[in-house]
Amino acid sequence: MSTQAPTFTQPLQSVVALEGSAATFEAQISGNPVPEVSWFRDGQVLTAAALPGAQISFSDGRAVLMIPAVTAAHSGRFSVRATNGAGQATSTAELLVTAETAPPNFIQRLQSMTVRQGSQVRLDVRVTGIPAPVVKFYREGAEIQSSADFQIVQDGDLYSLLIAEAFPEDSGTYSVSASNSSGRATSTAELLVQGEEEAVPAKKPKTIISASQISQTRQTRVEKRMEAHYEATAMMHMQVEGGVVTKQLAHKTPPRVPPKPTSKSPPSQVTKVSAARQQSPSPVRHVKGPTPTPVR
Repeated sequence: MSTQAPTFTQPLQSVVALEGSAATFEAQISGNPVPEVSWFRDGQVLTAAALPGAQISFSDGRAVLMIPAVTAAHSGRFSVRATNGAGQATSTAELLVTAETAPPNFIQRLQSMTVRQGSQVRLDVRVTGIPAPVVKFYREGAEIQSSADFQIVQDGDLYSLLIAEAFPEDSGTYSVSASNSSGRATSTAELLVQGEEEAVPAKKPKTIISASQISQTRQTRVEKRMEAHYEATAMMHMQVEGGVVTKQLAHKTPPRVPPKPTSKSPPSQVTKVSAARQQSPSPVRHVKGPTPTPVR
């Protein structure tokens, strides 16, 4: 197996502790071969004589320093160094011991969100308090334990719940509680995980027509109407034929001339009346049929 220099997968976090309470520093370290761990306070190697009652442990990559009852004299910079044949790494944090207390206060609260199935979810809060509050996450009132699917991480005053892959059954009310000796505070939000069948269909894109396109369309419509009007007008003319009146423009189609009678019988009375009533200045030339010769 290849060697690997030490790496802090979870570095030390600064601690604010109330005088007389316990203070704990913790770090997660990886490396191959397994690194050796050393603790320092203000740059000096930490020994049992320098810090009576302190408990130091390192197991499965987890390095812990616990001071059972801190005093103002314990305040300072604490460091942990990990070393192996491939290299070394160091993480540092502060310890502040105070006689004052402050109840937990959320400076960043949980935010409700809606996500798609299969998405990664991160729920964050920022909370302060003296001594440092104990923070826990809940879903529907049940405490969430850190696991591969639901991971709880801390970075200073930032606490996060990471859901590796969200499913609809993960929907619900999530809450965070922060408590210390001075009080307790909570923050609540809703998480909705939508399945694939609940996806909202995309809206149809609207077709946007410019002012010039609208103007051109209107012009085309007007031209078509005028053309249709002219065609209809051109088909109209006045013509008298067999007592039926038809409208037509004289200059478009020549008027029809009434046909000459084929028989020698005298014109009917209706034809005479129609001819007598026609007063139109039409250029129609009326031709009278020949007068029939009486038969002896």
